[in-house]
Amino acid sequence: MLIVVSGPGGVGKGTIAELLVEVHDNLWLSKSWTTRSRRDEELEDSYLFVDREAFEQAIEEGEFLEWAEFHGNLYGTPWPSPPEGHDVLLEIDVQGAQSVNKQGLECLMVFVDAPTIEDQALRLRGRGDSEEEVQRRIKEGERERSDATDLGAIFVVNDDLDKAVAEISTIISSYRDREEKG
Repeated sequence: MLIVVSGPGGVGKGTIAELLVEVHDNLWLSKSWTTRSRRDEELEDSYLFVDREAFEQAIEEGEFLEWAEFHGNLYGTPWPSPPEGHDVLLEIDVQGAQSVNKQGLECLMVFVDAPTIEDQALRLRGRGDSEEEVQRRIKEGERERSDATDLGAIFVVNDDLDKAVAEISTIISSYRDREEKG
């Protein structure tokens, strides 16, 4: 099973994805690549941080399930290779979710959002984004909400982290049950 968790910057989708893997023994989180610099508070293994040349080489070699350029940086998801018996969890932006959808892959799409745009802006500032970047991501978030609706994503508001993780866990379990029943 393929699960796509997307959402605008600053809504907590990365934290949620990590917690989902802790809650579900059979979930495997794919690690995305990026050409952007690591943020000060960001863990070194949050992404595979590479230079543009290495990323473009991987594109040429067909290593990505999806990839996109966002605010001058490249982001991509390598073709997943989870351990046997594990479902794949992708934590990607909506543009990446659209790419996965265009490939016709059967997946569960969940869109995580902040309670308000003001909350999203506070979270972005809290992680060290510049005011220019905050405004860009807020504007991009408006488009992403519309695109996620078009994709048929299930919306989950991250107003309480534990509640959001529990809600998405329930959605995953329900989807898995439906898949098993055929």
